[in-house]
Amino acid sequence: MEQIRRKSTQRERIYEAIRASRSHPTAQEVYNGLKPEMPRLSLGNVYRNIAILLEEGRLQAGEFGSGTVRYDAVTAGHYHFVCERCGAVSDLDMPADKRITEAARRLSMHRVSGHTVRFYGTCSACLAAESQANSSKRR
Repeated sequence: MEQIRRKSTQRERIYEAIRASRSHPTAQEVYNGLKPEMPRLSLGNVYRNIAILLEEGRLQAGEFGSGTVRYDAVTAGHYHFVCERCGAVSDLDMPADKRITEAARRLSMHRVSGHTVRFYGTCSACLAAESQANSSKRR
């Protein structure tokens, strides 16, 4: 039997903070961002509410090579970019290619429900910092 949960202002604020973030925040980052406006918030509350949001399908979790779980409110299929320098994670504004999932279904004996793709490289912020550093060296 499905558990019916009360609507929680705290949970909704945690969800909104994750949804508003483009950086795929960690639970600690969500906590740090909300603590000033919600003094009674605890890190445990953040984790418990994130678990509920994951269970409800409103969030997805991912580990992007840092060993830390990050959260994303975009639950439809999409791709990510991971900066190899600073570790920033961002969504790529391109549709997920459903043909990849369909091909995996045809080529395997598995029930394939989706796929993920991560692109790696250097983010625009790191490239700009590198360019500025190189300009400074030439002077």
